[in-house]
Amino acid sequence: MIAQLVINSRKVSVDLSKPLDISIPLISSSKNVNAWYIGPPKIEPVVFKGWTAAVAQGASINFNTIEFNPHAHGTHTETAGHITETVHSINKHLKRFIFLAEVVTVAPEKMGDDMVISKKQLRFALGNKKREAIVIRTLPNTREKLSKQYSHTNPPYLLEEAAIYLRQKGIKHLLIDLPSVDREKDDGVLASHHAFWDVNGKIRLDATITEFIYVSNKIEDGPYLLNLQIAPFENDASPSKPVLYKIMA
Repeated sequence: MIAQLVINSRKVSVDLSKPLDISIPLISSSKNVNAWYIGPPKIEPVVFKGWTAAVAQGASINFNTIEFNPHAHGTHTETAGHITETVHSINKHLKRFIFLAEVVTVAPEKMGDDMVISKKQLRFALGNKKREAIVIRTLPNTREKLSKQYSHTNPPYLLEEAAIYLRQKGIKHLLIDLPSVDREKDDGVLASHHAFWDVNGKIRLDATITEFIYVSNKIEDGPYLLNLQIAPFENDASPSKPVLYKIMA
């Protein structure tokens, strides 16, 4: 199914029958991707007075309760409410869901004991392109990202200068395949979160950060149509399902 859309005055054609899902599914297992020092998510049938709500155990329905943390357990999209006293809701502030995005691949660079993504790298990757969203795939890019346990591993992160550059570049939606755009242990500074949302200036409540994506190596760098799907949680963050569509020449 070929669709033609106009995004930011640019006419694009995409094949809607060929979605490229870059989310990580949430599973009830210790193999679920994880960060921030908490246990795995749970998906379990309700048990009530000896009755278990699972067809496999004799019930007429499957009726599961799900316990998870959107920031720790998989692909999620967050607002500035993640770091502000007012918990700005993702459901209230993300009002558009289709964006022109650029997929870029970056190899984090060594800086002291850390691996970081710099302004120079992102500037080289984006050049003069004007995009609403950026999808950052880091190297090495293995399927281990689907189940990696990130706690206490000091994963790569964005330097504050890189987040400022993306904000000044007009990027509204930042997607990355890491558990955070900031250093795992930074004493709560969260410099790149603050910089991208401009929390100390004119706060960008319509801008989002999506973490814990996985961009298959089969997906080439370049422009895509991004459909950023969220669950309607009245919370600073929601589990999300970003889907890309290759823009046809």
